[in-house]
Amino acid sequence: MTAVWAPRAGRVRLRVLDETGGTREERALVPAQDDGCAGWWHGDVRLREGDRYGYLLGDDERLRPDPRSRWQPDGVHEASAFFDPRAFAWTDGSWHGRPLAGAVISEVHIGTFTPEGTLDSAIERLDHLADLGVTHVELLPVNAFNGAWNWGYDGVLWYAVHAGYGGPHAYQRFVDAAHARGLAVIQDVVYNHLGPSGNYLPEFGPYLREGSRNTWGDSIDLDQPAVRSFIVENALMWLRDHHVDGLRLDAVHALHDTQPTHILKELAERVDALSAQQGRPLTLIAESDLNDPTLILPREAGGYGLTAQWSDDWHHAVHVALTGETNGYYADFAAPDALGKVTRGGFFHDGTFSTFRGRPHGAPIPAEVPAWRLVTFAQDHDQIGNRAVGDRLSAALSPDRLAVAAVLVLTAPGTPMLFMGEEWGASTPWQFFTAHPEPELGRATAEGRIAEFARMGWDPDIVPDPQDPQTFVRSHLDWGEVAAPPHDRLLALHRELIALRRSCPELTDPATSTHEVTLVVDGGPARRAWRIGRGGLEVLVNLTAEPVSFPVPPGHEVLLSTRSPERDGEALALGPDSAAIVRSGRADPS
Repeated sequence: MTAVWAPRAGRVRLRVLDETGGTREERALVPAQDDGCAGWWHGDVRLREGDRYGYLLGDDERLRPDPRSRWQPDGVHEASAFFDPRAFAWTDGSWHGRPLAGAVISEVHIGTFTPEGTLDSAIERLDHLADLGVTHVELLPVNAFNGAWNWGYDGVLWYAVHAGYGGPHAYQRFVDAAHARGLAVIQDVVYNHLGPSGNYLPEFGPYLREGSRNTWGDSIDLDQPAVRSFIVENALMWLRDHHVDGLRLDAVHALHDTQPTHILKELAERVDALSAQQGRPLTLIAESDLNDPTLILPREAGGYGLTAQWSDDWHHAVHVALTGETNGYYADFAAPDALGKVTRGGFFHDGTFSTFRGRPHGAPIPAEVPAWRLVTFAQDHDQIGNRAVGDRLSAALSPDRLAVAAVLVLTAPGTPMLFMGEEWGASTPWQFFTAHPEPELGRATAEGRIAEFARMGWDPDIVPDPQDPQTFVRSHLDWGEVAAPPHDRLLALHRELIALRRSCPELTDPATSTHEVTLVVDGGPARRAWRIGRGGLEVLVNLTAEPVSFPVPPGHEVLLSTRSPERDGEALALGPDSAAIVRSGRADPS
């Protein structure tokens, strides 16, 4: 049985193509008679694996892809191909999933993770992540978009896997291979807008809300029950049919929902039900600009019941501490208490005045909320790629300061996340790249990007052209760096820190009441030293240009240091740009 929601069409035909692209079969679909299925069209047509097909709307003879297409082998403007998700021979029968509590995430863009930029080639690098100690691989969006390469946020067919990555068959192979190595897979999904090229959904029905726009285009019309179902069933597809372990929900603040039950709450309810049925944890992580704890509060407490949300505030505080940058939205995070506040409470703006926004922003997270419900990071795709030249921290910081960044990320109370290559201090940038085939769209994208950075004070001459293929090429990881100094030492440190995080319960303790932060030296942004208490552990951080002495009795054990500290009686002296992790009550081996 074939079904499609197309309330804007006076009639709908399903056309199946033969091997030459001609018509093999054409069938008129019948409108549903049930009032609860208004706008749906049905037909008794059976498709075989790989059959090319599409819909003809009204009297238009132009073939349109299936809005719920799983496979677009020839691109988003061409016919869909039938894909049977049940045909794959899964080998992960003993996989019972991984909870987010205690996790370490690696964020990966398939197109630039390997030279080939495919899911199958990414499988060959999964052992690297498993050996590092990563527990979850988070993939940037893989839904079908127009053009050869893209960040993935311009998707127009949410159910399909981009053909350039290998399509749905390769995706299932990737997830199966990840599970075989003990790695959970989180898929980034975009439900707040549709891309600018290849979006035929509005020809079928009112997927977009007229007169309502967000940063990226027209808003999704969440007042339509069929559109809400389109989103919920897409989420369940990734988790059920592709065995994915969680979803990262992009920019949920751009979801304009006026219904009594918010779409995020509806998603959480349905995903929790699937989790109970399948007997494995299924994770929903929100990206939100709202600093609103409602997203992660239990539904019994009036929240939406999502598993976690990203904390940009934690990133901003750490970025300022490491780099000293205080322009734009970083300005407020130059405050001496910024790092301490995000360590203890998760949000810096928890109702306080945001100078960047010009108004009070956010709300406090209740103390009972476990710390791991915030995903924290020093680098991610946005914070790198949305800089003028896509420069990583490695472009500005010394190897010693990168080592301190690793300590801060991997001893943080939240769930730590690394951006691909961060673990070895990758020298390659990660820039904003597109491959729009339409010249006018490509030109508008490039000009808009340059104008955006010019308004922020960046030199427009340094902003790479997103349409230049070299912008994409430059953004690929260089795996040849991994074994070369100083990258090898930073990689070893990340591996040691992740192992320490797993062996020391204090570092994954969800209780925020155990977090104490003392500012030891305040020389201004990027010139400070802290003592961060994590239960029985202390993280000592010196980001000044001089040695700093921390009171540490001889009975304390130094578990890890980025540079050898010096013992001075009752104190431990840390050199510039260094950090150490100390446990109380044990003999110091030195």
